[in-house]
Amino acid sequence: MKRHIRPLGYVLGLIILLAVPAVTLAADAVAFVNISRVMEQCPQTEALFKQLEQEFSPREAELVAERDALREMQQRLERDAEIMGSDERSELQREFRNRSREFQHNQEMFQEDLNSRRNEELARVQRLVQSVILDIAQRDELDLVVTERTVVYASDRADITGRVLEELRRRYESSGE
Repeated sequence: MKRHIRPLGYVLGLIILLAVPAVTLAADAVAFVNISRVMEQCPQTEALFKQLEQEFSPREAELVAERDALREMQQRLERDAEIMGSDERSELQREFRNRSREFQHNQEMFQEDLNSRRNEELARVQRLVQSVILDIAQRDELDLVVTERTVVYASDRADITGRVLEELRRRYESSGE
């Protein structure tokens, strides 16, 4: 029995000795990226929000104007209901209800359109971020890149978030992308 334990101990020792360099080697080829930070700080995201604001501000201004007109109409109904004739009051109430429904519909459509465009553009920026991460990983011969969703701890040495942001800024300045 003792003869079988000793060779088994040698084999286990050899396996451990061979595994330690492999683990060390693997640790050198792993990097971490904070995707949330990249998306918040990259110039493409900032440009995206400015573009959406320019694109949707005219419609938003129309909605604000209609909201103000409806408030004024409601105040008039409350203020002058007593002195209006029943036909005039009924007509104004009907117009108020119709415009209110149309306003709510337009507001919902505006929100849907804005959300849809924002999601499209954010997806485009996310694809660009993924492309930059892949470029850095291939250039640095990384075996594994992980994000904050899957990591409990990452040292500064393994964190390539700053490099991803630098590359995104460089690409934005050179091509506006």
